[in-house]
Parts: sequence; structure tokens; C-alpha cells
Amino acid sequence: MKLWIGITLMVAAVVSYLAEQLELMLPTISWGYNLSRTAGELALFQPLKFFIENAGDVTAVVLLLLGFWLVISKLTSGPPNPVTVRKIQRFKAIKRGYYSFLILIGLAGFAALDQIVVGKEALAVKHDGEWFFPAFTTKLEKNKDFGIDDDGKADLEPNYRELKKDGNYTVILPLRPYAPTQDTINALGREISPSEIGYNGLGTRLFDSDRPEKPHLRFTYRKGLRQGDAQGWDANANRVYKAKYEGGELVEGSEEYTGEGTLEEFMGLSGEQEYDVSYPPSEPKWAFPLGTTSQGDDVLAYLFGGLQVNFKAALIFIPIVYFIGITVGLLMGYFGGWFDLVVQRVIEVLANIPFLFLVIIVTLGVPPQYKDRLGLYLILLLLAVFGWMGMTNLMRTAALKEKARDYIAATRVLGAGVPRILFRHLLPNTVAILVTLIPFSISGVILSLTALDYLGFVPSDLASWGKLLKDGLSSLSSPWLVSAAFACLVTLLVLVTFVGEAIREAFDPKKYTFYR
Repeated sequence: MKLWIGITLMVAAVVSYLAEQLELMLPTISWGYNLSRTAGELALFQPLKFFIENAGDVTAVVLLLLGFWLVISKLTSGPPNPVTVRKIQRFKAIKRGYYSFLILIGLAGFAALDQIVVGKEALAVKHDGEWFFPAFTTKLEKNKDFGIDDDGKADLEPNYRELKKDGNYTVILPLRPYAPTQDTINALGREISPSEIGYNGLGTRLFDSDRPEKPHLRFTYRKGLRQGDAQGWDANANRVYKAKYEGGELVEGSEEYTGEGTLEEFMGLSGEQEYDVSYPPSEPKWAFPLGTTSQGDDVLAYLFGGLQVNFKAALIFIPIVYFIGITVGLLMGYFGGWFDLVVQRVIEVLANIPFLFLVIIVTLGVPPQYKDRLGLYLILLLLAVFGWMGMTNLMRTAALKEKARDYIAATRVLGAGVPRILFRHLLPNTVAILVTLIPFSISGVILSLTALDYLGFVPSDLASWGKLLKDGLSSLSSPWLVSAAFACLVTLLVLVTFVGEAIREAFDPKKYTFYR
């Protein structure tokens, strides 16, 4: 397992670097280079400027070194530790936790497919015998690349969903051809037959069924009969028609038409088919199984984007917090004395800083352009500043207990240095604590990110479930919004909790240790 993980990381590092040289953008693998391209000029963050501008190369090097270390470690190590093997077998025997772990791995792999699953850019477009791959290139394709030069739209980004309807192009779209955010759906239309279903509401005739936000005629129905005012608009969205109905019949003399041409020509501009047109937030329909948000985003694509944000946040937050917490905690427990006292005072100071106030100050103090580009990373940085202290206290306690044992005294006599004692002897004997706490730390960062997003501290261009919860609670007439966000959040947290409980039970030394 370790060998295959190491090889995978090394291959990912090499492929990401080669893809960048070829100006390709691959799902997830090119994430570091995407950060470099979108970070912009970070003059306010000079100490981090180099690392952010070269985030792709830094990520590739880290993955390559980590993969190389895993491969070498596997090839040079002996047979697996039988105690660890038994713990893994016990974990697999706890079916609830093991199956939850497999589901989480599957969800992570699904989220890693990125623009292949969800996105507004086409995976492939064939035009005049030439193939284009907009979703996989760093270049931003324009309408003129596909021979479109109407009404000054040559330099605009193509609407690939509309392009697919043109028979002159071969377009392959993602599984869900909508971006998680900033891909507004203006309105949705559903075909209706008012008289057959006894419809109550507005029935609209459209110039184009693909553009329900541009109505031609609109009638009010009561029990399938036209009742009340009717209105009409020309192709330029100017209201030019007005009439009144009673009991399904046109009131004589109530029609008023001020447009060009005759009234008969105007009435014939659209067909007889009528639509139930809904505006964001729109209820679930066949084309949009979970409806749209109040901003016009597809909820299904939005949930996928939120899943990606949660996994990305966990992958960034956990290594940083555990690296700091483990290192500082081991040093505190091993050395003790003045070092232990100083760090404890620092922890006490940080623990008494109001976290929410600090978030507000940072959010208001950072310029909007930097907040939009790096908002998620700023939030994770603040979470990491306060999140390492709990792990530090646990590792300090474990180090205080373990350093008094005979094997530590033996390593000192043999001349082992402090780094070897800490990371080759003390750390492996605290692995049970680390492995047990990781799932619960993941749950904590997901909940924290959701709460901060609910309060409005996460940039609006990120699809986060907290914002969807807030949208649903502020639109109580749209229960599908809060239901979708709540169901996804609870499901993910339950899966993570099941895994954490199974690991805690499998690695519990008291449950599987017998004294004679």
C-alpha cells in the first residue's frame, strides 16, 4: 500500500509539471499551478509571495519528495509490524467504519475529477475538422476561435451549452455542464397545458423555449381558465400588449397594442405552447433535479463544488496543524523546563484571543481583490493558528509519559540525537493518538468552515454548504435549498464520525490488551 501511494504521488508530481509546460490544466493534479495563476500580485504578502507565485512547482517538489520517501521507506523496511497489521484487521472487521472509509475514498476520487464532472467549459469541441479542449487548457477560448463574430461577441467566452445545440459543432460537455458558482441561470421553464390540469398561476408563451427569461405573452390562470390581466412584450423586452380576461374569455375592448406591425402578427410570434416560468430560487425540475439557488446557481453543481472545498480544506488544514502540534508537543514534553513554560504561556495567550473578532478584523482589513483570490486560504490560516494547540497538549502528555520509559534511556545511552529520539522512538508510540484524532479533526474543520461561510466570511465565488444553508433559511419558501445542504453536510460528517469511531476502537490498547 505504501509503495503504491508513493509511486502515485511521484507520477502525479511529474505529470503536473509536464502538463504545465504543455499549457494543460488537468483535474486536481494542476491545482498548485492554478493557484499560482489566480493569486495575482501579492504585494501585501511579500514573505509568502515566492511560495504562492511558485505554488505549482513547490507542490510538485513536495509530492515528488514525499513519494520518493514512501517508496524508499517501503523498500528498505522489513516486514510489516504485526501489531499494526492486527489493528488494521480489527478496523476492517468493524464494517460500519470500514464501509464509511471506502465511501469517503470514493467521494474524494469523485471530487478529484473536477472539471470532468462539473463545469461550464466543454471537454472537447470539434470545429472545421479541428479539435479544441477548453476544459483542459490554460488558454481561455473565445467565440472567434469557433467562428462566432456576432454583435461584437468575438472576444467573449463561448456558451458551450448553446454551442452544443448548433449542428455545425461537435461538443462534449461535462457530466453536469454548469459551474458551481458564477454561472447564473436566469429562469427555468416547464411545459404546461393549463386547461387539462386545472392550472393556477402564470402561463407564458416564449420567443425561444431555451430563454424563458424573455417572455412573449403572459396569462393568469384560475382553475385552468384565463382570468385577470394579460401582458405581452416584443423581442426587445418592451411591453406592447395588454388585455383582460374573465372566465376564460377575452373582455371586449380590453386589448391594447402599441408595437410595430399588426396585432395578429404580434400574437403569432410565438407558438401555442405555454410554460410555467420560475425565477431563482427555482424549484427542482427535470433539468435541475435540486433546483437553483437565489443567485441562479445550479444546486447540484453547487453541492459538488462544496464537496471539493471541504476536501481541499481538510488536505490543507490537517497537515499544517498536525505538523505544528506534533513537533511543538514533543519538544515540550521531552525538554520540559523553561521551554515548556514559555510555550504554555503562548498557548494561553492564543487561547484567550476571540477567534471570531480576529476573523472579522482580517476579513475587513484585507483588500477585496486579495480576499476573493485567497479568502479560503486566509480562513484556513486563521483556523490553523488556533487549531494546533489541542494536538500540542496531547503530544506533550504522551511525550512526558514515554520519555520516562527504559527504551528512551537506552537510546540515549547508545548516543541517539534528539531528532532521532523524538521522531524514531517517541512519535511511533503515539501513532494511535494521531490516527484516532484525524477523522474528528476533519469533522471540526468542515463544521468551522461551514459556520464561517454561513456568517459570510468565505468569498462568494466559493461553493460552500454554509452559504447554501443561509440561502435556504432566508428563503423558507424554497425548502429544497436547506434540505440539500443539510443532507450533504450531515452525511459527510456521519461518514467521517463512523470512521473515527472505528479507528478509535481498533487502536484502543486497553480493549485488546490482557495482563497476566
